[in-house]
Amino acid sequence: MGKEEISTTKYLIHAQINANGIVEKPDVVGAIFGQTEGLLSNDLDLRELQKTGRIGRIKVNINSKAGRSKGEIVIPSSLDRVETAILAASLETINRVGPCEAYIQVSKVEDVRAVKRRKVVDRAKELYKGMMEEVTPESLKMIEEVKEAMRIHEIAEYGDERLPAGPNVISSDAILVVEGRADVLNLLRYGVKNSIAVEGVSVPKTVAELTKHKTVTAFLDGDRGGDLILKELLQVGEVDYVTRAPRGKEVEDLTKDEVMVALRDKIPVEQIYHDVGVKVEKVEPKGPDKNTVLKGILKELEGSGNAEILDDALNILKEVKVENLYDELKSVNNSAYAVVFDGVISQRLIDMAKEKGLKHIVAVRMSEVVKKPSPIKVITR
Repeated sequence: MGKEEISTTKYLIHAQINANGIVEKPDVVGAIFGQTEGLLSNDLDLRELQKTGRIGRIKVNINSKAGRSKGEIVIPSSLDRVETAILAASLETINRVGPCEAYIQVSKVEDVRAVKRRKVVDRAKELYKGMMEEVTPESLKMIEEVKEAMRIHEIAEYGDERLPAGPNVISSDAILVVEGRADVLNLLRYGVKNSIAVEGVSVPKTVAELTKHKTVTAFLDGDRGGDLILKELLQVGEVDYVTRAPRGKEVEDLTKDEVMVALRDKIPVEQIYHDVGVKVEKVEPKGPDKNTVLKGILKELEGSGNAEILDDALNILKEVKVENLYDELKSVNNSAYAVVFDGVISQRLIDMAKEKGLKHIVAVRMSEVVKKPSPIKVITR
């Protein structure tokens, strides 16, 4: 049974024993079998479990000193998690070992498979490191060529103009607008799959329309062509952020580190109008800028714990406490346009907002949201 025991063990029950007298290993094992007999159902009878190999050999390490005994008990188990926990708890009902009073306390139930998984991961890391050290420059070049071919295969075409685009442009809530096909390919090389090219200095209608439904970052070359595209984008589209290749460089020539730095350092579009490095004219929107107004309302609400449900003219329909917001949204009619609140946006709240036809959700921050419907614009601090 020994080998089968080792291979099928899932958990190890570790328990500490203290006895007011001198006891030995057979006394402890006898007490475990004797005092748990009949305590649990027949399915969890220790003797039967050991006969069928579902409980391994009970290991006891005990020492005596100054008329007292102290030690550790280890029981291997191939039962499931719940049954093992019940069995472990039953050990703590034992109050005598031989003629002596005793006290047993379970210190932990160790998942043997978790330990094995950690060993597997550590060993896999060592093996992978060794494999990478053996890869020659020629092999690396071949690997890169294959990856490059796969990226070219990934490039898609979008809209009536058949614009070069990454495969995630349709499904992603956020997109990058770049100048040409080579820029899209370079970004694919570094795993960025949500870019679309305007293919020239004139912004196609497809891109202008797409910007109205996505969070848009203009990622443009650091030359006059980039300036011209940005100027037109600001006039015909809705841009949220802007970032540029270093002056004199093009997006298609950037290294991975340069791409990541540029994306990390993107700036809100409002800031562009004050950036002397970009010569563009600000086009004043017709009527009030709702995003700016909504952000102002959020600033007023911060620290209050309150929420406001607004109509499309940004008039207050209801003002409630944040903890009651979800229930209030359930009861609003189709006149609700936006909700602004001093709290955290959850998936549950987004789902309710979509059901009620809301267009904006504005809050301090957003939690781990898996699915954000494109009709809803989310604004956070």
